[in-house]
Amino acid sequence: MPANLEPLDLGIQIPYHFRCPISLELMRDPVTVCTGQTYDRTSIESWVSIGNTTCPVTRAPLSDFTLIPNHTLRRLIQEWCVANRSNGVERIPTPKQPADPTSVRALLSQASATSGAHVSVRSRAAALRRLRGFARDSEKNRVLIAAHNAGEILVRILFNSDEGNSPSSELVSESLALLVMFPISDPESIATDPNRVEFLTRLLFDPSSMETRVNAAALIEMVLTGTKSSDLKETISNSESVFEGVIDLLRNPISSSPLRALKIGIKTLFALCLSKNTRHIAVSSGAPEILIDRLASDFDRCDTERALATVELLCRSPEGCAAFGEHALTVPLLVKTILRVSDRATEYAAGALLAICTAEERWREEAATAGVVVQLLLMVQSECTERAKKKAQKLLKLLRDSWPDYSFANSDDFGCSEVVPF
Repeated sequence: MPANLEPLDLGIQIPYHFRCPISLELMRDPVTVCTGQTYDRTSIESWVSIGNTTCPVTRAPLSDFTLIPNHTLRRLIQEWCVANRSNGVERIPTPKQPADPTSVRALLSQASATSGAHVSVRSRAAALRRLRGFARDSEKNRVLIAAHNAGEILVRILFNSDEGNSPSSELVSESLALLVMFPISDPESIATDPNRVEFLTRLLFDPSSMETRVNAAALIEMVLTGTKSSDLKETISNSESVFEGVIDLLRNPISSSPLRALKIGIKTLFALCLSKNTRHIAVSSGAPEILIDRLASDFDRCDTERALATVELLCRSPEGCAAFGEHALTVPLLVKTILRVSDRATEYAAGALLAICTAEERWREEAATAGVVVQLLLMVQSECTERAKKKAQKLLKLLRDSWPDYSFANSDDFGCSEVVPF
């Protein structure tokens, strides 16, 4: 028996014609090439992507790279899986067919058509929904859609809707949801237009759709990070309404995907806070309180790092330090975060603590009581970043007059003079 027909660990043998000739595995999405041979889609696409131009089995040239789904074989494979379910074989799902250029062009044309007697808002929105379905299915589909100038088309649809630019309109919601799935090729076309920025700001408060609010925040973040001009970034950030809308997403992430709402919220808040001259707006809008509350419970590692980076940015102003220092959980949470999440998180937490402890003696005493000394001593002995170690050394010097004796409990291996030369 050929090696590729060895029985599986489950105790059954995959029929020869159900195996992909390239991977020798059970085909999940069988497609036929121009030579008449059938392969699993993933395998043949990988074969072609590395520069091969011949059929793997026949070695005949592939004059046409079109892949035709072999529905009959796929149904036979599914039936075989069902018949062998008792042996532990799982039925392969029916694969979603990839988008093709003709369909993408037709859908974009339908979506961008002027609404009127022959084209309804509903049909345009339906085209956008179908495009979004394609985009969700695969990266390959997204690349194909983007190659047809989808970004510019979607920007025009979003900001030039002939339905009065109503934030709750179906067309606006669908175009925005699809637009944020692609990179913005010209973010300054939005950033330089006050009407477009104001429109996105209104969408942050759309009472009819939480998804639209989240997507509006996502687009604002994309514009901020893609715009090179610091003046344009500051113009967008210099708005209480923008901060309030984004912070409310973090405060009340009530949606079908609350984790996405939190992720987009913290990404956008961080991008807004990169503008030094507008950080006071973030503080007055309640960012310190919501950041600490969310850090105490909801964020994953990546979002925790971004949230801590935002905390450190806001602590660079007196009002930011004061707001964070007054929150009962700030100092103990930052102390606890050191060496717990990641090197980046440790660096940001140490930086925020350094700023807060520099501001007032009572917060130095609070940090010492929370056990920050041992954490800092561990930091300077660890493999964390050099920036983090420098922050730890500065904070240790600042705290030397506030160290209670119990801060050194279980730290006999650390000599103060050996770790931080004062």
